[in-house]
Amino acid sequence: MRQFGVEFCEVVRRRRMVRSYTDEPVDPAVVERALEHATRAPSAGFSQGWAFVVLDRPEDVRRFWAASTDNVDSAAGPDRWLAGMMRAPVVIVPCSVKAAYLDRYAEPDKGWSDRAESRWPMPFWDLDTAMAALLILQTATDAGLGACFFGIVKDREQDVRRALGLPESGDPHPIGAITIGHPAPRGTGAAGSPTRRRRTPWNEVAHRGRYGAGWD
Repeated sequence: MRQFGVEFCEVVRRRRMVRSYTDEPVDPAVVERALEHATRAPSAGFSQGWAFVVLDRPEDVRRFWAASTDNVDSAAGPDRWLAGMMRAPVVIVPCSVKAAYLDRYAEPDKGWSDRAESRWPMPFWDLDTAMAALLILQTATDAGLGACFFGIVKDREQDVRRALGLPESGDPHPIGAITIGHPAPRGTGAAGSPTRRRRTPWNEVAHRGRYGAGWD
């Protein structure tokens, strides 16, 4: 009998940012399962202020890359990182919806009488959407696929918004993008930072009782 939690631990251990893919299609059922899992993420007040733009047709994926980078159609062509990422057949853009949180916490059971953003100690709409994005990454790993979360260059956000049919500003707000696909053999894409930096052990960043206290 398998010990409880072993399967999940393996998913956590194997998850990494994949930056190079084959052109093999992704089973749509996996994408749907990833989205279903994403909606199980925690959200403040169960506000569920998120939206996911799924690009799983070649023309839609191409339009995203053309909007998000200058290198797709340049004379030099895409660099090694971009070439590997562009082969991913699926791109998911998780977006946060701030208004859902401001509306939720103005409801009677929360006790706030206004929608003032200043009441919030941090933008939970972005945080919760990021947690949903992590569940997408873990679901891809569980299915034997690769995935990578990356940011959208600030200067390209308006182009990406137009390409995705999002409003020019405000909600929904894209917090980044996720590529999903079958990983290419190791060494065929750009190397990530983990190849140059050690993973910090947990007991070097965990503090028992108060910050600065050792674990042992």
